Order: sequence, then structure tokens, then C-alpha cells
Amino acid sequence: MGRPMAHNLLKTGYQLVVHSLNQPAVDELVAAGAKAAASPREVAGRCDVLITMLPNSPDVELVALGRDGVIEGARSGLIYADMSTISPIVSKKVGAALAAKGVRMLDAPVSGGEKGAIDAVLSIMVGGDRDVFDQVLPIFQVMGKTITHLGPLGAGGFTKLANQIIVAGNLTALGEALALAKKAGLDRELTLTALAGGLAGSKCLEQKRSNYLAGTYHPGFKIDLHYKDLGLIMEAARELGVPLPATAVVQELFSALRIKGRGGLDHSAVITILEELAGLGE
Repeated sequence: MGRPMAHNLLKTGYQLVVHSLNQPAVDELVAAGAKAAASPREVAGRCDVLITMLPNSPDVELVALGRDGVIEGARSGLIYADMSTISPIVSKKVGAALAAKGVRMLDAPVSGGEKGAIDAVLSIMVGGDRDVFDQVLPIFQVMGKTITHLGPLGAGGFTKLANQIIVAGNLTALGEALALAKKAGLDRELTLTALAGGLAGSKCLEQKRSNYLAGTYHPGFKIDLHYKDLGLIMEAARELGVPLPATAVVQELFSALRIKGRGGLDHSAVITILEELAGLGE
């Protein structure tokens, strides 16, 4: 998702310095006008606002605090916005370490999937000091449509975890509903049209409709990544003392998908295991 977000910034006239382990992504952005850097440390030394979009908490810790990381190239006054979905506890740890170097941090995870990133209509959930948020808001507005300041550092992450509970549950409910409809002999396209027009309609149904109709689940957001998020959710729930019984069942379904080798599919592919349980699949 970082690639289309960066493209939108370039199209709006922002000057970018980019680094990634994914060299083709760097090459593509350089061809579009960005400058390349050899490390997070170099990026930090060449920009005023630094944004990361990474898979998981250890990746953010490594990029921010590790060897040749942001902390080694940071100067006082740098603003660091981490837009990854990670543990809010890790966000606070990274923020505290960077604050000692005069760096101000926002946690700003996003929702909307790859399509939302391409269309620049992401929901961006932000935690951190309000004055820092206000400074970065014009940048966020290039990448998203709904930008909300939710409180101190970590608040964005907790909100994103709540978001991921709803998305995973919605996709699982859609999978169950469509498996039931298929077993009953209903036409899938007509079923989706009817569901979309009522209270069951949702962004998930809208965005994943083509997947359900084609029966193919090329990743917009991978099962592996949503399974990671479900782990973060359950970890936070235990720490806060919040029972999440429905989410626990969904987590096990996503675990089963990974065991079956489907972790690289889109998270809407949870329907495939539900169809199999109904005797409709392989």
C-alpha cells in the first residue's frame, strides 16, 4: 500500500526520498520523480517528515531504532508518522526512544485496502500530539479521505485494531452468508445485489464483490497480514481485559487458511474454508 500512497504524494507535488527492501518499488517511484536512499538513516537525514508503511511491529522497531535506522539519522524537529498496523505498545516504545532525539511521532494506521490507497480515499487513524497532527494533516489529506485525530500516541493503533475486528468479522459473515446461499442454489450475483441494498450492505461487500463473483482471491490485503492483526488484537484484548469471543473464532479460521497454504490470498478468501466446511469446496 505504501507504493500507491507515495505515487499520490508525488502527483501532488511533494518531493520524496524513498527506501525499501522491495527494489522494484523504489525503481518505480524514482521513475515517477522520487529520489532513492540507501537506508532509513539516510531518509531521516534528508527529509522533514518521514513516513513508514511496514508489515509488523518488529519491522517498525528495526527501521526506526535498529542499525542504520531512523534514530541514527534523525535530527531534532523531524516528524515521524508510522502508518503501519502494529502494536500500540511498540508505537509508544518507538516514540519514546525517538523523542530523546527531538523527533515527534504520530501513529497513523490506515484502512481502505490497496484500492483505497490507489484512489486516495483511505481512512487514517492518528495518535500523537495535536500540533504535530495539524502540521502533517495536509500530507494525510493527499492519501486519505477520512483523517481523524484520536488522542495521544497509540490511539491510532488501538482504533485500527478495532477496525480490523470489524473487517475480519464482516468478511467471515459474508463468507457464511454466501456459502448458505450457494448451498440453497441461489445465484451469487443476484444475492450480492440484494444484500448490498439493505442493512447487510458494507464496504467489504462492495470492495470484494468481484472476488466473490470470480471465485478468485488475488490479494488486496493478504490473509497473512490480517492474521497478524488478529494476533495484535488478541494481545491487546488480554492486556486490557476485554473478552473477544467472536474474534477468537475468526482468528482460528484465518489460522486454518494459513495451514492450508492460503495465507497469500486476499482476506475475503475466508469464504473458501467456510464453503469447504459446507461441502461446497475441494
